[in-house]
Amino acid sequence: MLARRNVPARAPAALALAALLAATGCAGRDDDAAAPRTESSAATPHGYVEGAQEAAEQQSRLLLSDPATGDTRVLDLTTAETHDVAPVPGATALTADGRFGFLPTAEGTRVVDTGAWTVDHGDHVHYYRAAIRDVGRIAGGPGVQIRSDAAVTAVTDTAGRAGVYDRTAMETGGPGAPRTLPGTYSGAVVPYGEHLVALTRDTDGPRVVVLDREGRRVATPGTVCESPGGDAVTRRGVVIGCADGALLVRESGGRFTAERIPYGQDVPAAERATAFHHRAGSDTLTARAGERGVWVLDVTDRAWTRVATGPAVAANTAGEGSNLLVLAADGALHGYDIATGERTATTRPLLTGPGNDPADRTDGTDHTDSAAGAGPAATPRIEVDRSRAYVNDPSGKRVFEIDYNDGLRIARTFALDMRPALMAETGR
Repeated sequence: MLARRNVPARAPAALALAALLAATGCAGRDDDAAAPRTESSAATPHGYVEGAQEAAEQQSRLLLSDPATGDTRVLDLTTAETHDVAPVPGATALTADGRFGFLPTAEGTRVVDTGAWTVDHGDHVHYYRAAIRDVGRIAGGPGVQIRSDAAVTAVTDTAGRAGVYDRTAMETGGPGAPRTLPGTYSGAVVPYGEHLVALTRDTDGPRVVVLDREGRRVATPGTVCESPGGDAVTRRGVVIGCADGALLVRESGGRFTAERIPYGQDVPAAERATAFHHRAGSDTLTARAGERGVWVLDVTDRAWTRVATGPAVAANTAGEGSNLLVLAADGALHGYDIATGERTATTRPLLTGPGNDPADRTDGTDHTDSAAGAGPAATPRIEVDRSRAYVNDPSGKRVFEIDYNDGLRIARTFALDMRPALMAETGR
């Protein structure tokens, strides 16, 4: 299908609030019933967000960008419309946190509010959609690592210096000014559990430390992580890739610990997991394992599995019980049973032209696929949500929607007027 293009006005009008969803379970709690009902509480229902529209289901969107031309779009997967965003020429990567997209360039990192996000209250979830906005620029160029939670965004530059931005400012206006953290760090500073997880630059090896939001150390699990590479936040804690496997940093009862999850075998540097990919909210991570295949890390069981897929361009999975999805050098998407390693399904070739060889790929530790500013060999990726997977075909100017629960059926093909060299899903 041809994605319908929608060029928004420069000053989009605020969206009206949708009717409160009776089935969300947000109302009717005992503490709410005991509280006196004032005019203000009656006028402001639970879950209200000014300028946003609450929806009954997840509002998935794809942020797409072509570093060579700067063309940047938001593809609304609900309406199949594309929305223009201010051009971002020379972007070297794309990181997204569920709502905001971050595109590092030589002039700084452009921040785009894709206008779709999810708020998880544990026993119920809110889905929102709002106007798509250009938030502005924050500090940090190529190589910067950006991690977020619901309250802050941490930005770590290539020298290990880190700053923390207040997400409230990004949600309501510009990015604001960062709070600079003392010291320097190895790898990304990761928001987790109202704290920050980081690795020191000690001479005897990077060690795990936990900081408060001001940068003060509040816990020192002390575990060394040699040759750190890649990280991911799961329901079980923060996973950090290391030379001998991974560390799981978690909080329980106010105490932080760092637990090793070893490979259980000697793994050459070229075959180690250095960049993790997973569905948001899942505890199953994937990472390329050099030319031999793909690593799958089950964080719940603290177990690594190497699936012999051969060289992979990209890999991902929806999580426990789902197949491993691998985009191979032949341009096709393949499904594998993680437990047996058997291939269960495959698509026709999805990729057009050059750039499909895994040897051309550069995995950064920021969970993005880098792309040379004007180079032709942009790297495809696989984005996965609760029911669909998305694969970008940069040379073919297309994005494929895959039903991974139905034999990798191609559910929709979005034809674009730009080259989607960089892609990230939001609304999750």
